[in-house]
Formats: sequence, structure tokens, C-alpha cells
Amino acid sequence: NSIAYVTVTEPELIWYATNHLAIASARGGNERVLTAELDRNVGSPTFSPDDDSILFGLEDSAERHLASYDLDSGGINRPIEGQLSVRDFDQGANGDVVARMSMPHLPSELFLLGGGELSQLTRTNEALLEALDLAEVINVTFPSEDGTEVEGFIFTPPDYQRGTRYPTILRIHGGPVSQYDFSFNADAQLLAAEGYVVVISNPRGSSGYGQDFSAALFANWGVPDFADVMAAVDHAIEEGYTDPDRLGVGGWSYGGILTNYVITKTDRFEGAITGASEVNYIANYGHDPYQYWWESELGLPWENKEAWEKISPWEDVDKIVTPTLVMGGKEDWNVPIQNSEQLYQALKRRGVDSQLVVYPDESHGISRPSFRRDRWQRYIDWYDEYVRGQ
Repeated sequence: NSIAYVTVTEPELIWYATNHLAIASARGGNERVLTAELDRNVGSPTFSPDDDSILFGLEDSAERHLASYDLDSGGINRPIEGQLSVRDFDQGANGDVVARMSMPHLPSELFLLGGGELSQLTRTNEALLEALDLAEVINVTFPSEDGTEVEGFIFTPPDYQRGTRYPTILRIHGGPVSQYDFSFNADAQLLAAEGYVVVISNPRGSSGYGQDFSAALFANWGVPDFADVMAAVDHAIEEGYTDPDRLGVGGWSYGGILTNYVITKTDRFEGAITGASEVNYIANYGHDPYQYWWESELGLPWENKEAWEKISPWEDVDKIVTPTLVMGGKEDWNVPIQNSEQLYQALKRRGVDSQLVVYPDESHGISRPSFRRDRWQRYIDWYDEYVRGQ
């Protein structure tokens, strides 16, 4: 009789708008937004077997919960919550739920929620994890330049000794409307195992902190989010984890884009890695799949050229002095490789140490296992040469 779905109430904010839970009659009409007051992103709604409630995924700060909306009372509860990340779930006819969950020291496993008790079903990586020394993962909050509170995580090497300052890598998430959460982070664990402190954070634009926090980036890329990730680095320095003279930065997708902003705005980093990124936005008009979003956010490039150039790292490429590894997939139509080629060409032309690595037959994500291993090895080698070696 009814359809549960995800909607936005301010579509003019495009991907910055909060995703709400809604319901409508299967015969049409009677649409109701159920979580208008929640101001947190929801996903994957499904009716409970008794049709009394709707289960859905819920982002809240750096956590991802399983939530339930009671159709009679309008109340929301969270059958699975806390410092964890629920990515998928399914509910059986008896009401039991199986969820795919991860935690800072546990890659994704299946858990059963039955009778109010949560128990682990699969132990896929148990033998491997027993053989590894993992980084400690410290959840932190800190003020940005304008006082905005930002959340993040600091990973310390397994043999970390308090009082010693370590070479540090700032890793930046994609999106920009995405977030780091309490799930297992293989990239950060790998770099920590190599002796680096790793700093990750959820700058403005991130998705777990409400619509205003995300929409602060609207037509304003590289401004509040740059301040926020730099505040994360400064916090790690102030807390004694980080050697301020041995800093590296990097990310993939929007993480690469924000890396491009970072290295055009500061010379504090000794080495950078920018993956699947953009740098010259006008060059992507008519080329990538985001034409509606580009026009909604920046207008038409021939009518509003200033807005396009204002947020384009290309306009400040002459300020980059950081040795930069540029990477991407040859068949990436999401973020076409041409921008990476342009960035690499500009860096080489200006005499900045740079390499361009293009993976054949790969799109926006790198899927071939040998290429993924190659990418990780290149991360380590680049940071070792330019960051650890300083």
C-alpha cells in the first residue's frame, strides 16, 4: 500500500542536500517526509516484516547506524549504534537482522541482531588480523580556523612512542559529500605500519554533520575544507604526534582535488599524491557526467567564467612547489584523466618533481588487484622519498 523512499527537500543544493526518509501511497500522492527534523543522511529504507516500521541506514557524525522509524509514533530508534559502520543490512521474516559492519580494527563482517543481542557471524580475516600489529585509532575533535568543530582520526604506528614526533600523512576523503567513519581504513593502517602517523578528518562538505555543514562548500571548493584539513594537521602537531617538518598529503577523487588546493595554498608539505583528481574545471565541461551539477553550482562557463576560475586550482598551479605524484585510470569518465595530464604537464614544465601514473583499462576506482598493490607501493615509495627522507 505504501512506498518508502529517499528524497531531498532542497534539490537546488544538488548533492549537498540532506537525504531524508519519505513515504507515499502506492496509488500515488500523500507524500510525507518522515525525517525532516533529523538533518542527517538516510539510505536503503525497507519495511519491517510487520509493516509497523521502516528500517534504514543513518549517517551521524563519523558513525553509520541501523535506525528504525515507527510509523505509529513517529519515533526513531537505533537498533545498532555506536562507534561502528553499518554498510548493508537485511531483515528476515521473524524480525532478525543481518548487517555488514566494520569497526576501526575490524574489516567488514556479518553480524546478527536477534532478540536484542548483537553477535558476530563471520570471521573472514580473523587469522590475518591475529598476525598483524595494527595502528591505534584515536577519534579527535578540534576547532577550525573560524571556530567550526571538525571531527577526525589519528592513526599511530604500532610501535608508537609518546613523546616522539613522527612523519605524518594527511589523507583526504573523496566526495566531497562523503565521510571517514569508524570503519577499518586499510590505506591509513598501511601507512601507519610503515612508520607514519596518519591524520584523516571530515572537513566541511562531509556528509555526517547536517546540510549546512555540507552546503558550506557550494561554489566554494577549497576554502572552508582547506582550513579544516589544515586544522587537523595543526591539532596533530599540537598534541605531539607530528613532526611539522615532515608532512605529506594525498587523496583520491575529491581527496585528490582537495590535495590540489592544499599544494596551491601552502608549501608546508614535502610530498603530495593526487589521484583521480580535477584541476581545470572548464576543461571538463561537456566531457564528464556532471554537466547538470556544474551548471547548478557554477552556472554556464561562458556566462559565469569567474565562478569557474575562482575555485579552479589550475589558476594557482604556478604556486605549487611540492613534489607531486599524479595518478588515475585511463578509462576514467567520472573524473577524466585529461586533468591529471594537464597538472603533470604544468608541474614538469615548471621544474617541480612529479610523476604521472595512468592505469590502463581502469576507471575511477582501481580494481585489478595487481594495480591496487602497485598503487599502494607507489604511495609508500613516494612518501618515503619526499617525506620520511627530509
